Amino acid sequence: MKFDKYFKYMQMLFFLFLVFVLFVGSAEVFVLAYIVVFIIVTVQTMMTPGRKKSRRYRVMAYTAILVVQITMLEHILYSETVFENMPQFIFRRILGLLLLCLPILVSRYVSSLRYSHYNLPPVGGAVSVGISELLNTADTIKRTAEIISESKKKLCIDNLKTLAHDMTRHNSFHYVNNKSLSEEYFVKARESFSDPKIYIVISKTGSPASEFLSVFTQKQYNHASISFDNKLQTTISYNGGENVYPPGLNMELLEFFAKSQDSKIMVYSLACTAEQKKKMLDKIAKINKEGSAYNILGIFLHKRRHKPNILYCTQFVYNLLDDVGLSYFPKPHGRISPTDLVELDYYRKLQFELEITFG
Repeated sequence: MKFDKYFKYMQMLFFLFLVFVLFVGSAEVFVLAYIVVFIIVTVQTMMTPGRKKSRRYRVMAYTAILVVQITMLEHILYSETVFENMPQFIFRRILGLLLLCLPILVSRYVSSLRYSHYNLPPVGGAVSVGISELLNTADTIKRTAEIISESKKKLCIDNLKTLAHDMTRHNSFHYVNNKSLSEEYFVKARESFSDPKIYIVISKTGSPASEFLSVFTQKQYNHASISFDNKLQTTISYNGGENVYPPGLNMELLEFFAKSQDSKIMVYSLACTAEQKKKMLDKIAKINKEGSAYNILGIFLHKRRHKPNILYCTQFVYNLLDDVGLSYFPKPHGRISPTDLVELDYYRKLQFELEITFG
């Protein structure tokens, strides 16, 4: 079809346009990019065969997305009160590009639904299958509406402003955290060597970062930590540093996890020898001495890190276990999510210890 050939060329041009936006990244360029993408998806929608009412609703959706894009650009991405004295514009560009791709993703999702293949049922079972399909569709619509409603709450202006301000403290290319762990921490960790377990902690903190990630992961738990003792006095992970320490390897107190009334943590244990604990603590001491940084880009660009000690929370936990022979499922280190630590425990290596809520 001529349209397919035309759209193929449009995709190539769009890719080149993305590269240009990434390197230029000014507010004016982003506005132009949003408008160009809006025109592309609108033209594509109008040229696609189908019901006129359905096409009209899609164009209305793209218009709403354009309004959101420009609003966020003005109040979040290029608000001088939020980004004052920011040394780099990399966060603006990455989030700006994610927003730029949003209507494209919506278009692809709608197209995949439209062109999905369905087998016709036998005549005798047509009515029953039809009712079943209607019920499934109703459940899907209801769940989608719930997700949209939850996402609107999580991506509120206050949360996005907090995230934007916090991003100025991060650096995914150089170490920014150094010797944040005190000698007292290492003393407490050594005292736990007699405990034949290491403790894995996954948490729903309710922080703006956690809420932001949950929109994309659709998971409650979006942070992972590790502790040498069952009282969680030696809990440690890669995090934002609570505005006290720079983002990177930091100790975590229980108060760290209580950011909202529905915050909670799940604690699991894994059998571990004193020698394995010593090796893990030596690794932590090495990172603490050399320096670290939170791998904010690695969350979106899997496996991408510029230095060995630039990690995000789950990379750190899994790498630590893997280094001493305690990893219990195969998966690329850069693609592990916090819930994978529990959900991929096919051999039942973990033992549930307790759940802590803060409400």
